[in-house]
Amino acid sequence: MDVMPVCVLPHSALGLCLSGCRRLSQLAELPDTHQILRQTCRDYAERELIPIASKLDQSHTYPAKQIQELGAMGVMAIEVPEELGGAGMDYLAYSLVMEEISRGCASTGVVVSVNNSLYIGPILKFGTEEQKRQWITPFTTGDKVGCFALSEPGNGSDAGAASTTAHQDGDQWVLNGTKAWITNSWDASATVVFATTDKSLKHKGISAFVIPMPHPGLSLGKKEDKLGIRASSTANIILEDCRIPLDNMLGPRGAGFKIAMQTLDSGRIGIASQALGIAQASLDCAADYAHKRSAFGAPIGKLQAVQFKLADMAVAIESARLLTWKASFLRDAQKPFTKEAAMAKLAASEAATFCSHQAIQVLGGMGYVTDMPAERHYRDARITEIYEGTSEIQRLVIAGQLLKEYQP
Repeated sequence: MDVMPVCVLPHSALGLCLSGCRRLSQLAELPDTHQILRQTCRDYAERELIPIASKLDQSHTYPAKQIQELGAMGVMAIEVPEELGGAGMDYLAYSLVMEEISRGCASTGVVVSVNNSLYIGPILKFGTEEQKRQWITPFTTGDKVGCFALSEPGNGSDAGAASTTAHQDGDQWVLNGTKAWITNSWDASATVVFATTDKSLKHKGISAFVIPMPHPGLSLGKKEDKLGIRASSTANIILEDCRIPLDNMLGPRGAGFKIAMQTLDSGRIGIASQALGIAQASLDCAADYAHKRSAFGAPIGKLQAVQFKLADMAVAIESARLLTWKASFLRDAQKPFTKEAAMAKLAASEAATFCSHQAIQVLGGMGYVTDMPAERHYRDARITEIYEGTSEIQRLVIAGQLLKEYQP
C-alpha cells in the first residue's frame, strides 16, 4: 500500500501558519471595548426596552425617554468625534449597538439608525466644520433627532428621478415638492433633503440641503399607520416655497445623488444590524418556548421538527452577522464596501423574515397573539426587506459590483 508522504513545513512557514491562526482566532473575537459596549447595550435593552416594547408598539408612542437615555450613553452619535459631542467609535461598534437595541425594540432601533447613519452620516462626511457644529452636536444627546428625505411618492427605488426642486432666489434656496416615507419625521428637529437644482443634468443635478424642523414652508403629512416599527413616526414631508439660507446646502451643488448613494451604503449596515436584532429576538423567543412548552409527554424542543427550525434559524443569523461585521470592518478600514453592505442587508433582512416566521410556527397559536412578542417580531421584520433599498435593489447592487470585478 502506498503511503502518502508527510509534508514538513520549514520553521519559517510554520511560524507564518501559526501567526495566521492566531490572527484568525483574534478576528473571531470582538475587541474588549466592543464586547463591553455590546453587553452594556444588551443589558439596557433587557432592562428598559423589552418590558415596554409591546406597549410602545400598540400605542404608537415615540420612545423619547429611552432615546435620551441612549443619547447619554453615546448611542445616538456613535461615529461622531468626541469634540463634536459623539462617542468617537467605529462602524463595527455602531453595528453592535444597532443589533442589541433592535433586539429589545425594533422601533427604537430604527430611530437610532436614522439619526446615526442617515441624518448625521452625510453631514459628518460632506458638511463644513460650521455645519457639523450646527447640525450634528445638538443631535448627539438624544434631545433632538434628525431624518433623511430622499424618497418621493413616485420614485421610491429610482432615487435619481427626484421631482422636488430647489432654485436660488437671492441669498436663499427655495424648495418645492413632497418627500415620502420619512422615518422620524414627526419627532425630528432637522432633515437632510434632496432636491433637483438642474433638471437638465438628471441625477447629476440633484443637491442636498439641511432644513430645520419646524420651518416655514415645511409641513408634515399624516402619521402612517404601519404594519411594524409602529413606535417610530413615518410621514410625508411637504415643501411649499420653503426658504433656507444658501449655507444650508450640504456639499457642492450637484453632489446630492453621490451623497445619497454613499449614505445608503453605510445605512444598509445599520438596517442589516436592526434585522439581526429582530432575527435574534425571534430565535430567543422560539428557543425559550421550546423548553417550556410540552407536548406528547416532553418539551417540544425534543422534537426533531422543532430542532431543525431552531438550527436553520441559528445558521441564518450567524451567517448574516458575519457578513454584517465584514461590511463594518471594510468600512472602518476605508476599503470599498458597497457590495458587502448590500450582501449584509439582503442576508440579514431575509434572515429576519425567515426567523420571525419560524418562531411563530414553533409557538403555534401562541405566536399569533400579542401576549407573546413573536407576532411583533414578524411585523417588524418585514420592513427590513424594503427600506434603505429593497431586496431586489440589493441583488442589483451585488450583481453590478460582481460584474465589474469579472470584467475582462
